[in-house]
Amino acid sequence: MKKTLLLLFFLSAWATVFSQDKSSGFQPPSEEKPKKPPIELYKIISLENDTTYVDTTLSIVKDYKFNYLRRDRFELLPFANVGQTYNSLAYTFDKENLKPLFAAQSHHFNYLDAEDIYYYHVPTPLTELYFKTAFQQGQQLDGFFTVNTSEQFNFSIAYKGVRSLGQYQHILASTGNFRFTTNYFTKNKRYRIKAHIAAQDVLNQENGGLTENSMLLFETGNSEFDDRGRLDVLFEDAENKLEGLRFFGRQEYDLFPKKDSLQYTVLTLGTTLSYEDKFYEFRQEAPFEGYGATYKNENLRKTTKLEDFQAKAHADFKNDLLGEISAFIGYTNYNYGYNSVLELEDGRISNRLKGSLLQAGASYEKEYRGFTLFGKGAINVSGEFDGNYLLGGAAFQFNEENAVKAHIKIHSVAPNFNFLLYQSDYVNYNWQNNYDNVKTQELFFEIDSKKLLKASVSYTGIDDYTYFAIKENDSTPTPQQFGERINYLKVKAEREFRYGKFGLMNTVLFQQALSGEEVFNVPQIVTRQSLYFEDEWFQKAAFIQTGIGFKYFTAYNMNGYDPVLAEFYVQNQEELGGFPLVDIFFNAKIRQTRIFFKYEHINQLFNSTNNHYAAPGYPYRDAVIRFGIVWNFFL
Repeated sequence: MKKTLLLLFFLSAWATVFSQDKSSGFQPPSEEKPKKPPIELYKIISLENDTTYVDTTLSIVKDYKFNYLRRDRFELLPFANVGQTYNSLAYTFDKENLKPLFAAQSHHFNYLDAEDIYYYHVPTPLTELYFKTAFQQGQQLDGFFTVNTSEQFNFSIAYKGVRSLGQYQHILASTGNFRFTTNYFTKNKRYRIKAHIAAQDVLNQENGGLTENSMLLFETGNSEFDDRGRLDVLFEDAENKLEGLRFFGRQEYDLFPKKDSLQYTVLTLGTTLSYEDKFYEFRQEAPFEGYGATYKNENLRKTTKLEDFQAKAHADFKNDLLGEISAFIGYTNYNYGYNSVLELEDGRISNRLKGSLLQAGASYEKEYRGFTLFGKGAINVSGEFDGNYLLGGAAFQFNEENAVKAHIKIHSVAPNFNFLLYQSDYVNYNWQNNYDNVKTQELFFEIDSKKLLKASVSYTGIDDYTYFAIKENDSTPTPQQFGERINYLKVKAEREFRYGKFGLMNTVLFQQALSGEEVFNVPQIVTRQSLYFEDEWFQKAAFIQTGIGFKYFTAYNMNGYDPVLAEFYVQNQEELGGFPLVDIFFNAKIRQTRIFFKYEHINQLFNSTNNHYAAPGYPYRDAVIRFGIVWNFFL
């Protein structure tokens, strides 16, 4: 069924391509060699129409983003194998969801939501290839292609795939992210449409972490076990998988088009449709006694499913005096759960949470002489789940180099679905709860000065916080709701110093749970420094960048990882962290190609003992040389 839907989508897209008017503005080939279009014309457009363009430069920020997630991982700590999960070193509460999120949130770091998909407008076909080595057998590749078949119609196709065996036993990772996007506007630009398909999967073999004896051998630095495959793990017969398929489309029509840039009134009507089918499955050949009793003696397998349909209608009013005012009404139908009901001696665990939500919301933004006032909010008008958010703020742009921004935000939403209902072949992993909404209140302030620094301060209060933890006398994590208030302070600052051909990039994060620290564990300090040298070589044919990177976070009660749930849980028995991560890198840019070499965690070579863990029982990566490229083609 999924393959059929994909085929139908492609056929409709190509039909649109070939049905374009031959007078679309494309000219037959000329004998003269055309001039290369400026890079600014290769546009990258977000769902909300924020537009940037393709950037082929090489900078220290590009080095930070050259990884599996293709974004800066400063606040994350990766596991040993690429394609595995990440432990969080800090938290950002930027979700605005009005209903629970799906299960297996540890597998969602690389899962692209609708807001993460970009659309394109290019004067000539554009291709980007990303490649980076993995661990042991395997590699990671991200291939992307986009073309405008006419001035009005664009489509793109992309696939990011990873397969890596890993250095430890039974830790293979295999993931895939397929994306197809299209966007179109009429010649008068009054009608516009954006649509995409995203088919994604994350498969991880799970081993439960090292045994106690193996952890001792690892920590003492026994040279006989430098080959990590010789270390015993808790089990070698389990894996979990997250899959998702989404169809998404948004269309808009300007009833009153914009007249000029100084005086205008625009009224836009639009609709959004989205259907997403997700499932998470844990499977294991034989039970692991550490997780307790089971309902089956072999071939454990349990699948968690979610079907999510959303429809939204919105109206946007833009006026040069009043600003931008938007309002929407939305409908959501969800169906989460399992195929069977579980009857227990002390109660019954149902198999489904399903229903419909009616939602409404509005937003406002007004700019005047560098000052911007903005706000937005939404609420569930009806349905089984209460939910709402409200954000209001202001920003001021002093000049091109200095700006400030502040906002206040409140958010109330039900806990994630797997806190409310979960089933498993393991007896301990079955529950149904009726928790209160998780309520957050955030104060945020940011200053962005190119000459001074970029810094932000946030204060977040959380009531009825939900988390996983292992209760006393239990062996596996279960959902909990904290009855007191958590107060979380986070201060982050970035500053780059330049002297001639040398640069020093600094990022420092200070954070603390002022209350509720027993369920909200974070390292107090996370810091990263990169000292590098840049120059042009070979008669300016190559731009090179080489240097050393340093990252450190203070020791703390690091969250544990549970492979059955694919979730992290709170633990206060083992303090980990407090180890440096030192990298040596050499990067180069030759025309439109960026080449990256890095010796990761090189300081581990000089340690007589090992204390680097990504989670209790799960070691961080050893020293390793990795390389890769990002290559753009402008045809």
